Amino acid sequence: MAKYIFVTGGVTSSLGKGIIAASVAKLLQARGFSVTIQKFDPYINVDPGTLNPYEHGECYVTDDGAETDLDLGHYERFLNIPTSQANNVTTGRIYQTVINKEREGAFLGKTVQIIPHITDEIKRRMLLISNTGEYDIVITEIGGTVGDIESLPYIESIRQLRWEMGTDNCLTIHLTLVPYLSAAGELKTKPTQHSVKELLSAGVQPDILVCRTEHPLTQAIRRKLSLFCNLAPSAVIEARDAASIYDVPILMLKEKLDLTVISMLRLADRMEPDLKKWKSFLGHMKNPVNEIKIGLVGKYIELQDAYKSILEAFVHAGVANECKVHIVSIASEQITSQNVAKSLKHLNGILVAPGFGERGVEGKIQAIKYARENNLPFFGICLGMQCAVVEYARNVLGLKKAASTEMDEKTKFPVIALMDDQKGINKKGGTMRLGAYPCTLEKGSKIEEIYQTAQIQERHRHRFEFNNDYLDAFREAGMHPVGVNPNSSLVEVVEIPEHRWFVGVQFHPEYKSTVENPHPLFVSFVHECMK
Repeated sequence: MAKYIFVTGGVTSSLGKGIIAASVAKLLQARGFSVTIQKFDPYINVDPGTLNPYEHGECYVTDDGAETDLDLGHYERFLNIPTSQANNVTTGRIYQTVINKEREGAFLGKTVQIIPHITDEIKRRMLLISNTGEYDIVITEIGGTVGDIESLPYIESIRQLRWEMGTDNCLTIHLTLVPYLSAAGELKTKPTQHSVKELLSAGVQPDILVCRTEHPLTQAIRRKLSLFCNLAPSAVIEARDAASIYDVPILMLKEKLDLTVISMLRLADRMEPDLKKWKSFLGHMKNPVNEIKIGLVGKYIELQDAYKSILEAFVHAGVANECKVHIVSIASEQITSQNVAKSLKHLNGILVAPGFGERGVEGKIQAIKYARENNLPFFGICLGMQCAVVEYARNVLGLKKAASTEMDEKTKFPVIALMDDQKGINKKGGTMRLGAYPCTLEKGSKIEEIYQTAQIQERHRHRFEFNNDYLDAFREAGMHPVGVNPNSSLVEVVEIPEHRWFVGVQFHPEYKSTVENPHPLFVSFVHECMK
């Protein structure tokens, strides 16, 4: 059976549990262990698919079509292995399962309670991922903060599993904050003490304490924390603020976090960690030869996590080109025909981001028009591709009122329309075209040249599609549909061959970009922007 590592958080949210979990996993993977990570979110939504990005950041999509927490993107980018529906579970999904069983009479008339029924379902989901025997270690991140009411069933489930599995087979890493008070000129351990006390009151003794801090932890502070929190001093780990999330595995390596985990779980140390590729990546990232500015035109720019995978894909592509990519966030709803040139003329290229709804769409169309007419490299993703089709229809085909039926149901020229299999669907959650689908690329096209293959698979998240009634008109006018789903004939990619780099994709390539395998579309786009 796989060994389990539980990662909890205290004091405050957004400390970086996902990055710590991914870093531990990366170090163990580099030592030859097979590792996966799962995330348990305490909110009652069944999944984040219906959440506004301002609420919880981007919604990450897996190959099997699961709409998941953005931390799964970190897991894939660090480990270079795909995740699935089993890697992300919410309280909503737990309760939904238990209630459905109750309605079916599965509990034989028993009173359904938090303990044991909800905790049993949580434990079942936690252990489900290891039943394949594929993994040596499963890391389980618990969302939220210790002490939150909604997190209590998860902490109780950890307590039960620790008792059932034995301490040699599971351990708990508690991520906490050691704040620095500038007025006093010292680090304060009391918040961490209270956080651990809260965890202890729920019956869980943390085995390792990872302390987020702006300043180094002195030996005196480490000893104090070890005494108050019932830990060995070697189990108190310093997690200094890092310039990049990709520095964190190296920082944890210096703190010997991986060795501490191996010792506590009584694992046989297989090999010295092989991090040559990772360190090479960091070296190129910190020593770029070139710098460029790329405009990210979107409607959620106030929250960085709303476009997390896109931002990280640009980091990967920048390193592949030995280039520092500066992302300039541009609010699409503020772009007009009067200010578009001023907003974009200083950029080396623009990416028009995905999204839903009417807000900011006209600004995206203005940005695309400027890029097309001024030979500025353009990359459109999902709604970005659809806006490119609408712009071309209006300004090149002469269909002045062309639109997507998402924005204008009564448009005379629905160049983007609702997919046939989406008609009649009223429920919003989990009903879009989701997950990986095949796509055949046109021979001799730019997109085929970029991918170096005619057959690809990419992940999707949309309801609307290119209207094939206009297929011939677009091709004759100069915008070529060069990527098509072989089963549904859905247009997945459009490009303008006469333009230096103008590509729109219906899928989300950013989801598949990792440190070791930067996505070829982003690599090619950055390369063109450097010219």
